Amino acid sequence: MADVNVRKGMPSPQLDKSEFKKRFLTQFYDPAFQPLQKEIDKIAEVAWDGYDSYRKAPRTVKAGKQFADPNYDLSIEWLETSKAIEAAERRQKDATSPSRILIVNGSTRSEHTCPGEMSKTFRIASIVRDVISAAPGFESEILDLSRLASEYGRTIYPCKACVSTAQPLCHWPCSCYPNHASARPAIG
Repeated sequence: MADVNVRKGMPSPQLDKSEFKKRFLTQFYDPAFQPLQKEIDKIAEVAWDGYDSYRKAPRTVKAGKQFADPNYDLSIEWLETSKAIEAAERRQKDATSPSRILIVNGSTRSEHTCPGEMSKTFRIASIVRDVISAAPGFESEILDLSRLASEYGRTIYPCKACVSTAQPLCHWPCSCYPNHASARPAIG
């Protein structure tokens, strides 16, 4: 067996309770929350416990016989994501289905954010979608990244590049997310 030299030494990202609560409570900055402060404090305690205890996947099921370790506690969100990806793959491989084209609107600006007017990129993406929709045998979808800046709770989490260090540890669907212990629920 090869000698494995695991290199460590990066600073810990672990927050102390005071800093965690300070960051957690920023989402309740609006004075409208003040009458609920006792309840918010209770919620902050539960959130701290989830963070400190590292409850990455608080809702799990046993993996089942199709996995190498049938007794592994598998995240329900991960399992749902895996099934959605498998369904999309079946649709993509179905020779009778129309060809699908993904159009990406990479501009974060929309009329719902500053300066109050839709982006040129979205206008062009919409024209492209309309042209594709008129062509027989094709369908399209716009991945609208402006939703990240204008829609509540939308986030795209970064890839942690596991494969660059250890190919066998990286797989799809990614098991890095969801991670409820670090306030990163399902990818959305």
